[in-house]
Amino acid sequence: MKGYKKILVPLDGSETSEAILPEIEKLASAFGASICLLHVVPTPFFPGSMEPIVQYETITEAFTKGGEAYLRKIEKRLKDKGFTVESHLQHGNEAQRILEQCDQEDIGLIAMSTHGRSGVRRWLLGSVAEKVVRHATKPILLVRSADK
Repeated sequence: MKGYKKILVPLDGSETSEAILPEIEKLASAFGASICLLHVVPTPFFPGSMEPIVQYETITEAFTKGGEAYLRKIEKRLKDKGFTVESHLQHGNEAQRILEQCDQEDIGLIAMSTHGRSGVRRWLLGSVAEKVVRHATKPILLVRSADK
């Protein structure tokens, strides 16, 4: 059976984004695939403004350190279960960085959770999953997480 060799798993640090992990464990086990974790630190800005905030470097540094620690935790958890895992931290637009990571790696599948936002929240915050689905050239597995 032909399968996926490398699965890209974008994570934003939320429990919602981690809802995909049990499915990834099943797929990686079934296909002998490696797992590529990706955390993107978005560019901070004031709502209603397109200008980056004044303390950009300070905030970005804090988010970067937090993202690195988060990735190490998830990577260790998966490696302790016997999976081959690599992790990457990027900065910028989440959907764009996910798509770029697919181009840079030999990704066979993008697997991610969706928050299931709708209405004004979706309009204001956008949907990373929707943007990825619209522009990806690789297969995508989406799991809608139950919001708490």
